Amino acid sequence: MLAAALLLSALLGAGLLLDVVTAPPASAHAMVVTSSPADGERLGTAPAQVTIEFDEHVSLGAGYARVLDGQGERVDAGTAEVRDDVVTVPLRADLPDAGYVVTYRVVSADSHPVSGAFSFVVGTGELPAAGSVGSGEEIDPGVAVLLPLARWLGYAGLALGLGVPLALATVWAGGWASGRSRRVTLGGLAAVVVGAALSLLAQGPYAAAAGLGSLLDGQLVGTTLDSGYGRTLLARIALAVLLAAVLAGSWRRDRRPGGPALAVAGLLAAGLVVAVAAVGHPVAGSLPGLAVAVSAVHVAAMCGWLGGLVVLFTGLLRGSTPTRELDAALPRWSTLAGGYIGALVVTGVLQSVREVGSFSGLVSTSYGWVLLAKLAVVLLVLVAALVSRDWVQQRAGRSRRPGHRVVAQAFSATEEAEPPPATLGVLRRSVLLECVGAVVVLALSAVLVSQVPATASMAEPVEVTLPLQSAAGSAGNGSVQVSVDPVTPGPTTVHVYLYDAEGRLAQPQQIAVSLTEVAQQIGPLDVELAAAGPGHYVGYPDLPSAGSWTLTVTVRLGEFTAVTASTVLAVR
Repeated sequence: MLAAALLLSALLGAGLLLDVVTAPPASAHAMVVTSSPADGERLGTAPAQVTIEFDEHVSLGAGYARVLDGQGERVDAGTAEVRDDVVTVPLRADLPDAGYVVTYRVVSADSHPVSGAFSFVVGTGELPAAGSVGSGEEIDPGVAVLLPLARWLGYAGLALGLGVPLALATVWAGGWASGRSRRVTLGGLAAVVVGAALSLLAQGPYAAAAGLGSLLDGQLVGTTLDSGYGRTLLARIALAVLLAAVLAGSWRRDRRPGGPALAVAGLLAAGLVVAVAAVGHPVAGSLPGLAVAVSAVHVAAMCGWLGGLVVLFTGLLRGSTPTRELDAALPRWSTLAGGYIGALVVTGVLQSVREVGSFSGLVSTSYGWVLLAKLAVVLLVLVAALVSRDWVQQRAGRSRRPGHRVVAQAFSATEEAEPPPATLGVLRRSVLLECVGAVVVLALSAVLVSQVPATASMAEPVEVTLPLQSAAGSAGNGSVQVSVDPVTPGPTTVHVYLYDAEGRLAQPQQIAVSLTEVAQQIGPLDVELAAAGPGHYVGYPDLPSAGSWTLTVTVRLGEFTAVTASTVLAVR
């Protein structure tokens, strides 16, 4: 019951911890913080460039950032540039008074594409709808299926390629003589290579919103290879090939690999684990180094546990295994399995706290529901593991729960040379159930990687300070601090604080706030403000729908002086 009690305690602790975390982590999918010009902004003169600021580092990868006129023709001056979390698109000189659409598709730090569009207008031109040019958000169905399959293949191959030799080295030395174990190990490492290669080929079409016909597109492949994600996949392929070469060259049917070969294999396996852990959600958001370390422990424990189950089912628990080997190996496996499960539970809870962020995120987002499904399957697998553990304890004659037997006809008073077939069958069936559950867990893990983390799906309060600018783009007009909570469809609260150039609260002649959702052609919706103190105003608007809303503050400082500031709200 130790493993089940540990899981239940961890889940209850996680539920409490998720609600008391005071500093929720940054979301793992990049979101727009602000842009210049802002969505829906009207400018007196054409800007020299367009900038889009995200909440984390992004790259263009196989994506794009363009500015189009009302006829869909490009008016940007060349390739966009990315520096950290800011995308800059240079514009042609002397753009006429007209409406323009900015459309982008960038790759966030966790390798997922983020796309969108917004519009602005110069002079007396007409503001176009951002949705008129499309934002390229659609992912090809074939690519959407291929990516999780490639991840699942890689995870399953990793469990076999690393977990099987680990189990032979720590649990059942006699298994080195099994040709089946050697084939399973090398086949698993081949699956790691194939899974990584498929992920490498599919990333380009995924980022560029292209189809399966672009898998071998040289430009897309080159762009992926030039990214951190692509280089990590290349490292994964290289490490798997080297590990397979070391094991194939030193592992013979009549002998186990020597000590030096196992040491080299262990180093390569550790590097392979890190290469698997250092992509996706762990490398984005806060404390990426710690997140990668936690993920690496999770991956290593998964390999140890699942690889050991495969060794048990395909080799150790076959009727031809000598009783002496069985009695020596099973207690060692029971102890190691408990450690693997404990590591999986602890690291799984830590990852969940980082990616889910709150208990409501666990039960109200697609990421949370997939995670709950994974936990449910893990719980069923642990029930089967408990049956296996009881069998081993009874076999060793040291069950800690006298009076309760999972196996009714475990052993008679007289020892037998071989365990009764029916009794061994109970253990084989429980191990088989664990293996089947493990396959489902790996599939859910592959789906989970492609889901938007709950912290990104859940609406977080927005608080931002923006410089006030005139129609000519001049600065030095003070700033405005805006907070919106909650950022969800329905009633919300907006607080506005106005500061002068010296940072003191200021009293304007007039202040107004409006909300616009250009893609849905909603607004501008005026927000009724009430004075709540010197330079402080509050409003209670009702957001009609989810979407990318632009909040614009217009301040009249004098009879002829008006300045504005805008920010984008991701309403979810």
